[in-house]
Amino acid sequence: MTVGEKQAGPETPPEVLDGPFSTRQLLRIDEALRLADQGTGLVFSVYVGGLDEPIRDHAQRLHRQLADPDRSVLIAVSPNQRQLEIVTGRHARKRIPDTYARLAALSMVAAFGGGDLAGGIINGLDQLASHAGKG
Repeated sequence: MTVGEKQAGPETPPEVLDGPFSTRQLLRIDEALRLADQGTGLVFSVYVGGLDEPIRDHAQRLHRQLADPDRSVLIAVSPNQRQLEIVTGRHARKRIPDTYARLAALSMVAAFGGGDLAGGIINGLDQLASHAGKG
């Protein structure tokens, strides 16, 4: 399951998600996450929502809550605050140095500026996974 998704029971229809993405966009992001995870052996996660100040500290707290933070990469995006943070765990950072994370972030910000939140996230995931390589 992705962040914010609820498991629907057999008699309970899924709730309509209240957020910036269409169902199609969510499916595309989910597929990009799956491909990044499978292709690298790392665990990629995306958080979209408000971030408390200081922004970096909040993103790092979210990252520490993941199941395997050392092998995880978190992309935290707050569209309303116009903030983006990429947090890599100890093991993931060896394969995605800060320089490559910054390049992916610049690409994402360019897409966000053009109004393509989902596309920016998907392209960022692809770039980070490409830099990480096979694991």
